[in-house]
Amino acid sequence: MGEYTIVPMRTDEEISGKAFVHFQSWHETYEGLVDGEYMKTVTLERCEQIARAWRDNLLVAKDGNKVIGFAGYGRYRDETMAEYGEIFALYVLRAYQGRKVGIALMNEAVERLAAHPAICLWVLKGNEKAIRFYEKYGFRFDGTEQEILLGTPCIEQRMVLQRF
Repeated sequence: MGEYTIVPMRTDEEISGKAFVHFQSWHETYEGLVDGEYMKTVTLERCEQIARAWRDNLLVAKDGNKVIGFAGYGRYRDETMAEYGEIFALYVLRAYQGRKVGIALMNEAVERLAAHPAICLWVLKGNEKAIRFYEKYGFRFDGTEQEILLGTPCIEQRMVLQRF
C-alpha cells in the first residue's frame, strides 16, 4: 500500500488536512471545468468550515502526519435508491495520484458500505481522469444525469458499482 495509512477522520489536524486536500484538489481538478468566478468561492476557509461541519463517515489517507486524500461515504442521499450506498467525495492531492491512494480510499469506503447491494457516485461531466478511475474500479454509468449550479450550470453523471 505504500507509506500511507487510511483512517477515520478524527483529530483537528486531520480535519484541517482534509480541508486543505478539499481546497487544493478542487483547484487542481476543476479549473477549466467549473466557472472561474465560482472557483474563487472555493477558499481554504470555506473548505475548513465544511470539514468541521461534516465529520461523519470520512476517511483520510495520510503520508506520515500529512493528509493526502479523503473519501466521504454513506447511505444514498435520497429515497430513490434507499438501499444503495454512495461515495460522496473522493479526492487525492495531484502529487499523490497514480500511487494507489485513491484505490485504498475507495476500498475502505466500499468495505464500510458492505451491507449495500450497490454503490453510487456522481461525477462531473468532462472530468475524464476521475471517470477513467471509477470505470477501472468497476463503476458504470446508469444514464442518470442532473444539472447542478457551480456558478454556471454543470452536468453530473451517476455511476453505479453493482455488488450482488
